[in-house]
Amino acid sequence: MEDRNTTGARSVSAAETRTPSRADATRNRDQLLAVATRVFGSADAEPSMRAIAREAGVGIATLYRHFPTRESLVDAVYRDQVARLTTGARELLSQMPPAAAMRHWMDLFGEWIATKNGMLDTLLVMIESGEIAHAQTRSELLAAITTILDAGRTAGDLRPDVTADDIAASLIGIFTVAPQPKHRAKADRLLTLLMDGLRPTARPA
Repeated sequence: MEDRNTTGARSVSAAETRTPSRADATRNRDQLLAVATRVFGSADAEPSMRAIAREAGVGIATLYRHFPTRESLVDAVYRDQVARLTTGARELLSQMPPAAAMRHWMDLFGEWIATKNGMLDTLLVMIESGEIAHAQTRSELLAAITTILDAGRTAGDLRPDVTADDIAASLIGIFTVAPQPKHRAKADRLLTLLMDGLRPTARPA
C-alpha cells in the first residue's frame, strides 16, 4: 500500500531520497582514477580534464566533484601508482620466485613512467612547490626494489652485487629510449637483456 501524507501526496521514502553511499562514492572515485591513469599513460601531451571526463563517460562536473583541481587529480594518480609499486613488490614475491617478481615489477615501473609522462608539466610544478615529495617517492621505490633484491640473493637467483640504484638507473634509461606503450616490444627486449645481467653467473667447476 502506498504511503501518503496528510495532503494525500505520496510520501517519499528514505531509500528513495538517500544520497549515494560512501561506498558508492569511493567506487566512483576509484573508477575515475583508473580512467585518468589510463588516459595519462597513453597520451602524447597532457590531456585536459574534459578529455578525461569524456573518456570516463561522465560530465565534467562529476570529475570536478571528486577532484576539484587538475593538481588534486594528478596527486591522486601519482600516489596511487607509487602505492602499487611499493605494495606490488611484496605481492609479487608472494606469488612467484624473486627473479620473476623483479621482471614483473619492471613492467609496473614502466607503466608508472608512462603515466608520469602524461601529466609531467603539472607534476613538475607540484614537485617544485613541494606539494609532492620527490625524495620520499624515490626512497619508497628503492626500498621496493631492495625487497626483491634481498629475496633474490637469499634464493640465489639474483646477483648479490646489484643495488637498487643500479636497477632504478637502468629502468629509467630503458623507458627513456623505449617509452611505453608505443615501444613495448623494444622495452621488453631491453628488460630481458637487463634480467640476463641480473642473474648470477655460473662459477667454473
